[in-house]
Amino acid sequence: MALIRLGKHSNPPHWIAMLHGFIAAAGVSLLAYVTIFAKVPELAQIALLAFLLAAAGGVWMNLGRHQNNLLIPSTIMIGHALVAVAGLVLLLLVL
Repeated sequence: MALIRLGKHSNPPHWIAMLHGFIAAAGVSLLAYVTIFAKVPELAQIALLAFLLAAAGGVWMNLGRHQNNLLIPSTIMIGHALVAVAGLVLLLLVL
């Protein structure tokens, strides 16, 4: 999606953004469930916070920009990706 946004200077198709959001929401909800009902390391809790922050950015990009046919700012998009990757790295460090 980032390549579409940066390469074509247009937003990716809505269906790709929605699919990405649904898959990400499923993963975040599973991680939240485990974090709430099981004892997990502190890094996993921080990873959850990073994913929730990335999700908030994703919701803003989708509802605030994409749905209104406004171009998503590349800085917000890159920040969204970096925060999500940081969460993934933290989660992988738990293994």
